[in-house]
Amino acid sequence: MHAAAAPIPLIQSRIYLIRGQKVLLDSDLSALYEVETRTLNQAVRRNPGRFPEDFMFQLTPEEAESLRSQFVMSNGMSTEALRLQNATSKPGRGGRRYQPYVFTEQGVAMLSSVLGSERAIQVNIAIMRTFVRMRHLLATHEELAQRLDEVERQQLVQHWQMDDHGQKIGQLLALMDQLLMPEEENLNPRRIGFPAG
Repeated sequence: MHAAAAPIPLIQSRIYLIRGQKVLLDSDLSALYEVETRTLNQAVRRNPGRFPEDFMFQLTPEEAESLRSQFVMSNGMSTEALRLQNATSKPGRGGRRYQPYVFTEQGVAMLSSVLGSERAIQVNIAIMRTFVRMRHLLATHEELAQRLDEVERQQLVQHWQMDDHGQKIGQLLALMDQLLMPEEENLNPRRIGFPAG
């Protein structure tokens, strides 16, 4: 498997939202880097100063179980569900002896420096492109949502203005605004004196 074998859609399917952050599981990263998960985690443990908690953290048992449950419910017992089950399974079931670690975008960027292989560099480039693409798609969706809200509001205003009932309500609201104005603003004072000529 070479760098081209880690396309953006594959990487994107391995990104999860945990604790409000987009992360990749250590087992998924090790598969992409073509190293054992144990090897990846050993390289990280040898360089603890490079991986603060906003770069990498360990899942709680509840988070691992929730992730496993989400996957089984959404996909049935597919290959992805089996992969995730193996990545997060409890000890004694042929799985891991500890909860998985997850890496944020910054943690993934740091991984290429501790793994030091050409493969790690190429995979990291693909992962960074994936994160950039996801941010771009999210920004596009937010912009579209704002535009739809604006169009919807304009249509409501136009409908309200065209509707005879809406016009009467608008007149009533304008009259109420006038009545609620302070008295000195509500009166139309007359000028006293001669007009300037």
